[in-house]
Amino acid sequence: MSNPALGSSDRPKLWALLIGVTGVVYGDIGTSPLYAIRECFAGPHPLAVDEVHVLGILSLVFWAIMGIVSFKYVMIITRADNKGEGGSLALLALAQRVTKLPLANLTWIVLGVFAAALFYGDSMITPAISVLSAVEGLEVATPALTSWVEPITVVILVVLFAAQRYGTSAMGGLFGPIMIMWFATLATLGIVKIIDRPEVLWAINPYYAAQFFLTDKWIAFLALGSVFLVVTGSEALYSDMGHFGRRPLKLSWFTLVMPALLLNYFGQGALLLENPAAKENPFYLMAPEWGLMPLVGLATMATIIASQAVISGAYSLTQQAIQLGFLPRLNIVHTSRQQIGQIYIPFVNWTLLAFTLALVLGFHSSSNLASAYGVAVSGTMLITSIMIAVVIGGLWKWRPWQAFLLTFIFLLVDLIFFATNATKITHGGWFPLAIGVVMFVFLTTWKRGRALLNERLTADAMPMDTFLASISDRTKRVSGTAVFMTGQASGVPHALLHNMKHNKVLHERNLLLTVKMEDVAHVPPQGRLEIADLGRGFYRVLVRYGFMDDPDVPSALRLGEDKGLLFNLMDTSFFLSRETIIPKVGPGMALWREAVFAWMCRNAASAMDFFRLPTNRVVELGTQIEI
Repeated sequence: MSNPALGSSDRPKLWALLIGVTGVVYGDIGTSPLYAIRECFAGPHPLAVDEVHVLGILSLVFWAIMGIVSFKYVMIITRADNKGEGGSLALLALAQRVTKLPLANLTWIVLGVFAAALFYGDSMITPAISVLSAVEGLEVATPALTSWVEPITVVILVVLFAAQRYGTSAMGGLFGPIMIMWFATLATLGIVKIIDRPEVLWAINPYYAAQFFLTDKWIAFLALGSVFLVVTGSEALYSDMGHFGRRPLKLSWFTLVMPALLLNYFGQGALLLENPAAKENPFYLMAPEWGLMPLVGLATMATIIASQAVISGAYSLTQQAIQLGFLPRLNIVHTSRQQIGQIYIPFVNWTLLAFTLALVLGFHSSSNLASAYGVAVSGTMLITSIMIAVVIGGLWKWRPWQAFLLTFIFLLVDLIFFATNATKITHGGWFPLAIGVVMFVFLTTWKRGRALLNERLTADAMPMDTFLASISDRTKRVSGTAVFMTGQASGVPHALLHNMKHNKVLHERNLLLTVKMEDVAHVPPQGRLEIADLGRGFYRVLVRYGFMDDPDVPSALRLGEDKGLLFNLMDTSFFLSRETIIPKVGPGMALWREAVFAWMCRNAASAMDFFRLPTNRVVELGTQIEI
């Protein structure tokens, strides 16, 4: 029976979205079977391979997937979208709408920014552990190739990152079908082994998880760090939600991804009960000997897709951070004329590659990397639970007892997993935390530095009324339009004063243009442009963008034709002011942070490129400022 709410024209679109969401969103969590169960029985805290431990681990895996991924993220967290967009910065915007107290807003900013900073550490580990674990299948298929695992992994990662500049549109159509084949393979391998030992299905009963804890206590607690690997990727599905929408994400998870993952994990458990020696690599040892090499090839493609998703996520997060004022302008290359969200950021790309290769060459195996994996993700999940509590109670208006109960459960589970992952810090878990701390310093230093710079510029700016009154009829005017880009929506831009001082002319029409980034994902064209006539040929122009919009000032100015402000690009000059920061000891920031801010300013991309200004119509004027 057809769904009346879904027209025939919508069904093909929904199928396309389902294929896309399977390929992009679930790549990270979909490759966890390569190493998660193995780490429980052959990792740094190996468990005995017997019925108590196998059923106990499978029970924990089942309820972790059902509770954290299915319930918390797919059913609850994905409802917290900001104009369709998800992720820590979108959740930050929602939390800020609820609370008006300055201290509370500062708390959400700190938490949201730190969660975003932790993602960078995660985006370095994910490609390393995913591709390395897939290529390690060669050791199982042909032990003579063991020494080639690292070199092959390095080559694959270098090619993957080098191909980013060409965009993902060419291979994007392959992602969905390959991942559907991957999940079908996971399910098939699992079913074959479950048929041999169907008693593993009893692990659905939480009794076996409780029995495991009563038997092993501290060892069981440590084992949770390995169990947590089955839910890494949950934050990615929330961050990538905006590309596909909530409905395709839910349908894909409940109809394909979740069943395939659970069947494979239970199949690995069945294999371990049948052959305890298979703990060295239960995933690959589920396959028949003739299927090992094809499985290695399919796993490698799946991990490349999973890596692609997290790399694209790093680009998207960086773009959001730039738009929201937490990072300086960076060179952003658009790799598709049809999909504006497909971007490539060279600086981020090569930085990720350098750290990813360092991880592969430094840790040598996916088992060693697993000790570092999970710390950043569990920290991000904990922050998400704290901020979603504000949204549930303040924005969704749930009853207090309902909001408290749900928040308590989320926080309790997240705290337990964070605590068990914290035991990994000395075994490599320090790496993503260190990256997160460094990125947090950069993000907050830029935000604070820009605020201090704006305060200084505003304090030194001449009032507009005074400037207009000082213009005499003898001031020479030249034909055309001058656009003065300024970060302040009041006062006279420094570029305008410098132009008057050095060139001693004014244009017939002068636009004082400020670009403002809103805390919503997108600003519609009809709400993008505001124009105020200041008199004497001067106009105050405000251009609004969302944190997922692509700034294009010339295109925005063309919207002014509907407001009576005609715009001819070939008759317009854009004046930019580039400030050189001079660090000094003072009340603003610590001297070292001012030095970091000055370095970031020097290395920021030109406003001309960022705002898509024509290169032959730009005049840049410099000034030195102490903050």
